[in-house]
Amino acid sequence: MSYNSPFTGNVIQPTDVSYRDITISNTNLQLEWPINGTTTNDAAARIMEVATTGVSELWMPPANQSSVGNDALIRNTGGEDFDVMDYAGINTIVTVLAGEAQYIYITDNSTEEGVWGIIAYGIGSSGQDAATLAGYGLLAIGQTLNQSQPVTTFSSNYTALTTDRSSTYVWTGGAGTLTLTLASTLADNWFMFLRNSGTGALTVAGSGGNTINGSTSIILQPTDSCIIVCSGTTFYTVGLGKSTQFAFTQLSKAVLSGSYTLTASEASNVIQKYTGALTGNVTIVVPATVQVYYIVNETTNAYTVTITTGSGGTAVLTAGSQATLVCDSVNLYNANTVLAGASVVSLNNGSVGAPSLNFASETTTGIYRAASGEFNTTILGVLRSTVSASGLAIVGTGTFSGGVLGGTF
Repeated sequence: MSYNSPFTGNVIQPTDVSYRDITISNTNLQLEWPINGTTTNDAAARIMEVATTGVSELWMPPANQSSVGNDALIRNTGGEDFDVMDYAGINTIVTVLAGEAQYIYITDNSTEEGVWGIIAYGIGSSGQDAATLAGYGLLAIGQTLNQSQPVTTFSSNYTALTTDRSSTYVWTGGAGTLTLTLASTLADNWFMFLRNSGTGALTVAGSGGNTINGSTSIILQPTDSCIIVCSGTTFYTVGLGKSTQFAFTQLSKAVLSGSYTLTASEASNVIQKYTGALTGNVTIVVPATVQVYYIVNETTNAYTVTITTGSGGTAVLTAGSQATLVCDSVNLYNANTVLAGASVVSLNNGSVGAPSLNFASETTTGIYRAASGEFNTTILGVLRSTVSASGLAIVGTGTFSGGVLGGTF
């Protein structure tokens, strides 16, 4: 039997059978091309719905009796998987799972077995297509696309990238910075989730002049969280709320000497009282975060209590003193003009035109210190008297209604 054209010498394309419904039970079914001279009715069709029971295989016809590109769509309508084999069951072309459809076609017909290409149609929707379509913020689970929000913890400075779309970043360090890539690079509708679970302030800053909520940067305090969204030109936060209720709690901590680092729980107390009979100077290390502290030093003995973040400016309290301290996440500033409970009041030196102690309605009148060992008074910016270890010097004339007594004139 010849399958070649007597005119061209090429293999003749078999007659096309469009559809077959096939049932196989505990056997292997050898298919034939639907051409003249076939001895069975087991012709290969373009579309075949196959149901099998037991150990069964579907064997395709000889590849060299057909042209490359000849194809078949095989759908498993049964409840069991089966294999589609090349001619005589020599090699497996594809395994068709229950409910699945596979498309096969000849790519090389130089042998009976041939070489077959495969396209998986999947079950319902293509699982392979779902995985291919899953970009940032999407995850292929089975045959479906699902939202994805992977969580990454970080404790050192980081720059958010395009690939961080839909990601959640959780800060776990002290003070740090998250820098946002240029808004024009991240583009409109980029977003990420951010939470500060650390012990210090987390600064979120834009790049290249980009702003966030209209500012060059914002600060997330510990436990703050938000969604950061990009418009393509600037950044905004969603859900960065602040509590309108403030619960003041007090820490009472006994100290002796040396350094004490407050835990996050201890540092959450705005009012802090330190007690104990000191045997040396004490250093209290607070978290590197923006905060206000009301400090009461009730320790005894001639030692000091220093409040610090570990770097920057510090505040030093003597025994029996109190202070309101403002922390900018690095430095501590004393917000008191006068320390309540302190035994002394310290003034700046001032000057003749700007005395350190003056009157609100006449700021050029008051007292100041012009030089070491002097106490000076100024009236409307003019020096009028100087008290020093050698006595009193008056500038200008003096009027004494009660007379002058004692000494030699």
